[in-house]
Amino acid sequence: MAWLVLVVSGVLEAVWATALDKSNGFTRLGPSVVFGIALVLSMAGLAFAMRELPVGTSYAVWVGIGATLTVAYGMWSGAETASAVKVLLLLGIVGCVIGLKLLH
Repeated sequence: MAWLVLVVSGVLEAVWATALDKSNGFTRLGPSVVFGIALVLSMAGLAFAMRELPVGTSYAVWVGIGATLTVAYGMWSGAETASAVKVLLLLGIVGCVIGLKLLH
């Protein structure tokens, strides 16, 4: 259960990071509210997962999922340039996250 909650929390990290960007410095209400809700849920999930999983592994997986999804969304939306090298590097992050899961 801790791993599932951790993965969902990592996805929510990407949601709050993207909403933070869309909030335009908290001047737009909708994205600001999404940011706040996603942030609280993401942190709560991370804290829950850390009750069973080591802090280093939990944090690395959480950040890896969030960062990868945030960059992938940026490339998909056109906000960031996409390249084969960037995709390969993101796949490297995903591979490391999977490796941490397999080692635990």
